[in-house]
Amino acid sequence: MRQSTALERRIDAVAHRLLRNAPERGARANLVEFAVFVLKQAWACVFGAALLAVIVAVRLWYPDEAALARNDFLTIAAVVIQVVMVAARLETGRELWVIVLFHVTGTVMEIFKTDVGSWAYAADGVLRIAGVPLFSGFMYAAVGSYMVRVYRLFDLGFTRYPRRWLTALVAAAIYVNFFTHHFWWDLRWVLLALVIVLWLRTVMYARVWRRVIRMPLLAAFAGVAVFIYLAENIGTWAGAWLYPSQAEGWNPVSITKLVSWFLLMIISVVLVAWVYPPRPPSVEVFAARRGRGQPDQAASSNTGPIPASGPDSGASP
Repeated sequence: MRQSTALERRIDAVAHRLLRNAPERGARANLVEFAVFVLKQAWACVFGAALLAVIVAVRLWYPDEAALARNDFLTIAAVVIQVVMVAARLETGRELWVIVLFHVTGTVMEIFKTDVGSWAYAADGVLRIAGVPLFSGFMYAAVGSYMVRVYRLFDLGFTRYPRRWLTALVAAAIYVNFFTHHFWWDLRWVLLALVIVLWLRTVMYARVWRRVIRMPLLAAFAGVAVFIYLAENIGTWAGAWLYPSQAEGWNPVSITKLVSWFLLMIISVVLVAWVYPPRPPSVEVFAARRGRGQPDQAASSNTGPIPASGPDSGASP
């Protein structure tokens, strides 16, 4: 794994010992691949899952008469989760900087969006900025945490990745549109078309265990957006925030929010790409893709990315 933490290296070593003799074909092999995929995804989501669990627990069990406001409790809990992640070396220093950037970017948007009435938080607690409780920024940080962790856990590689300066321009336009569409034309459909044109030819390679998943990057964006949308429904059900349509009683978040989350994914991807520049699939990833099995650790640790040449060339800076 790229840039793995000390704990992850120990887990990876144990996993290699346990799975070294696992079959390479048949139902058991498929079950092993699926189990590893689920466990890696769960590990990548650990920050967001912990925060969402606290939000649900507060909805179910936090006492109404508590001296500490619910929103303040959520903020303190989010800080504790983040401190534990860093202290236990569950995150690298590079990841922490990305998460801080996501936190700032998200909080700025939250302040604006709540001011124009797009959604609202309970008016309690003192740990807030302009009416926005500070835990809200951690929800964006959770997306950033997932993005940087999944990049290295699955040893992601890309072919035909667009130039990063182009992706940065589109991401900046998306972020600006989240603000300006309240006063000017909403360009989300134009921006969505630009995203499709820009990333249409990009293919992502994700190594699970012995096998490598190959899929269009746009499909991966859409899949993550769906899971964020589901988490948003849980968050609003738990009362962490509410949309105007939910003021009289909870109902599912509008399905149109999927487009917003898809576009937010682009901002997330571009931010992560400036910390982890997209690279072509490594040699061992291509070997696994062609069914040659899992390379041993010594070999894989010395193997670099394949040359970015030919019609299926990789990422460009």
